[in-house]
Amino acid sequence: MTQRTPKPRISTRIGSIAESATLAVDAKAKALKAQGRPVIGFGAGEPDFPTPDYIVAAAIAAAQDPVNHRYSPAGGLPDLKAAVVDKTQRDSGYAVEPANVLITNGGKQAVYNTFAALLDPGDEVLLPTPYWTTYPESIRLAGGVPVDVFAGADQGYLVTVDQLEAARTDRTKVLLFCSPSNPTGAVYPPEQVEAIGHWALEHGIWVVTDEIYEHLLYDGAAAPSVPVAVPELADTCVVLNGVAKTYAMTGWRVGWMIGPKDVVKAATNLQSHATSNVANVSQRAAIAALQGSLEAVDEMRTAFDRRRQTIVSMLNEIDGVECPTPQGAFYAYPSVAGVLGRTIRGRTPQTSVELAEIILEEVEVAVVPGEAFGPSGYLRLSYALGDNDLAEGVGRIQELLGEAR
Repeated sequence: MTQRTPKPRISTRIGSIAESATLAVDAKAKALKAQGRPVIGFGAGEPDFPTPDYIVAAAIAAAQDPVNHRYSPAGGLPDLKAAVVDKTQRDSGYAVEPANVLITNGGKQAVYNTFAALLDPGDEVLLPTPYWTTYPESIRLAGGVPVDVFAGADQGYLVTVDQLEAARTDRTKVLLFCSPSNPTGAVYPPEQVEAIGHWALEHGIWVVTDEIYEHLLYDGAAAPSVPVAVPELADTCVVLNGVAKTYAMTGWRVGWMIGPKDVVKAATNLQSHATSNVANVSQRAAIAALQGSLEAVDEMRTAFDRRRQTIVSMLNEIDGVECPTPQGAFYAYPSVAGVLGRTIRGRTPQTSVELAEIILEEVEVAVVPGEAFGPSGYLRLSYALGDNDLAEGVGRIQELLGEAR
């Protein structure tokens, strides 16, 4: 009797997806804190501020209205689509229509929906590196092939047109663009945005631009929206955004994609089968956020700026660490290449994964290693946490790495 080879329990497609490294680090830090350990976490990109009161009040009112207890259109409430249209004109100077907008369950669904709508198997996506951990996984899940284009600390983590051109092939369909950047906080100057946009237009390459950190800019930096910098790209450009970072609403799960009507329609069809509508109460809260004042946002940005200056200064005091000053978002991305290969309390890390493990185990500080975002030799630290925890946490790292020999 012939024995049949058992089929894999998990599909190859899903089994090949890596866990979100940033969420894994955050979960580990929170689990240790729950055990009473004095862990300080720099892992998750999550503002430590509460969602502004007026947004919470709108959600409470929405929860009490029976109209929000029922299904709503899969593509988003008309009122929220209209609010996104108005906000996009106000903040970016980009004129769109409700038919160009799809409301999604957080920014991650907007990322996946976009790549699923655009990519066929084998299509290549140019991915400036370091990159946010979700981008390559969403690209692969949609059948595409991520192509890393690396820019290190010496370039301020900004890729050039020449680098993109060197990576372009006949299979290149999309460029992923993120400014301000997660994980580096780098911001492309307007002239470079325009140059990259014109390059993409010339070669018929789609641009997927993630603008989730658009309001978190420092030192007079500007981050123009790609289809505003190069209007001719509007028909081959998708803009990703959401309320999570700007309004301290990470747990509310409201994002959106803005793109050509045929792409948005295709992505809406996908969402109608995957999740249907975003929770109505969250959508009503997002309407209040987008229609409200940016005063609370300004207050948060002021705090982030103060923390940014503190963390960069403290990291650069460590021998072997080089941390460019980020101009946006709320991340520091130091190179730790000068620390690797040195002995720290009897252990000699060769990779940033090993270094991050030593930092967590020896001084109970959680950071994300560079391997989560591209090459080894870097750490990502989110400074979206309280001033005291920030100073204490980086101080512990200073003391530990000061022992490196």
